[in-house]
Amino acid sequence: MAFTSGAAAGRLEQFFQAIGDVLGTPQRRASFATYAMGLFSAAERKSVEPLAVHACPDPHEADAAHQRLLHFLVDSQWSDHAVRRTANTYALAAMTEQGGPIEAWIIDDTGFLKQGKHSVGVQRQYTGSAGKITNCQIGVSLTLATHTEHLPIDFQLYLPESWTSDPARRKEARIPPVVQFQTKPELALAMIRRALLDGVSPGVVLADSAYGSSSDFRRELRQLRLRYAVAVNPTTKVELVDQPERPSVSVSALATELAAAGAFRRCTWREGTGHPMWARFAMQRVQLSEDEEVWLLIEWRNGEAEPANYFLAWFPRRFTRTSLVRIVMQRWRTERAYEDLKGELGLDHYEGRRFPGWHHHVTVALACYAFLVAERSRRFPPSASRSVAYGEVPLPA
Repeated sequence: MAFTSGAAAGRLEQFFQAIGDVLGTPQRRASFATYAMGLFSAAERKSVEPLAVHACPDPHEADAAHQRLLHFLVDSQWSDHAVRRTANTYALAAMTEQGGPIEAWIIDDTGFLKQGKHSVGVQRQYTGSAGKITNCQIGVSLTLATHTEHLPIDFQLYLPESWTSDPARRKEARIPPVVQFQTKPELALAMIRRALLDGVSPGVVLADSAYGSSSDFRRELRQLRLRYAVAVNPTTKVELVDQPERPSVSVSALATELAAAGAFRRCTWREGTGHPMWARFAMQRVQLSEDEEVWLLIEWRNGEAEPANYFLAWFPRRFTRTSLVRIVMQRWRTERAYEDLKGELGLDHYEGRRFPGWHHHVTVALACYAFLVAERSRRFPPSASRSVAYGEVPLPA
């Protein structure tokens, strides 16, 4: 798609200039711009070789362009964090001006489906992207959300112990010595700490039960003084704050009791396409440990035999059910971010096998996404109900 605005083209040039200042050398600047313009393009496949071909009118120069892009991604020593931070700063300025302050920090992960066994971090593992155990890589992400926009600011590749404990695999994949095995919650906490050090305005941390069921994850968030509303497993045991003498009970059993007592109330969190988005919710003050007194929020969808989700929310005692529901339901906005990153910007198209290349590719995709978020924020006025596809934002040809 071609630019319809000279002002947008000028902003893109300034954006590339800011990132180029971080990258340093003219070769890196040129390769970043070439690769980013390829991701912006309508190319069907956005891996290195087809992007090199797309960038070269002369087919005889395509091989040289291919080698330059490979060097940029796999061998060139530039900081993913520094480039991401520059892109995020640019996008956040626009999105917070239009959509208000950051409300949520959303932790999630997504799968990168693979055929072979040599891509770094690949193995048979569960991914929600496919809804099953399959051969894939897993990337853990941190996304920021205002009332109207969302911006993925960080991504880290999850490395199973089968990779971190194998010296031959580590060497072949160029996994740095400082990178050791970390669980997905540990990767998420590292990204959260990094964002705090970068001065990103805090938001309520949202995550699914793979993260929220970790007591260590929740404890670290409390130590960082970050509020959270995270999903937990139905078997999670809690004590009722107003009945301390009563034995602990699973949240699923407590849901049954609350339903019998008529504690569930209908709550609408936003207008969907043609109909409001709603479910029934119950809210109860509970305790899990000496320092973890929280709200338990239970979601029970219409017509279903049991609750769909259980959330623990570390919030003040005086907090309304409607406010908590609206915050919790922002977690699913990461699905839209993944859809756009993969469908529009080739996030999952990288075919290289090495650790630096994976992260460099993802960094360029995140930077492209950041620019589009800034453009979308400027082009469309704030609205609680709008949902604009990236295809509606003019992209470079």
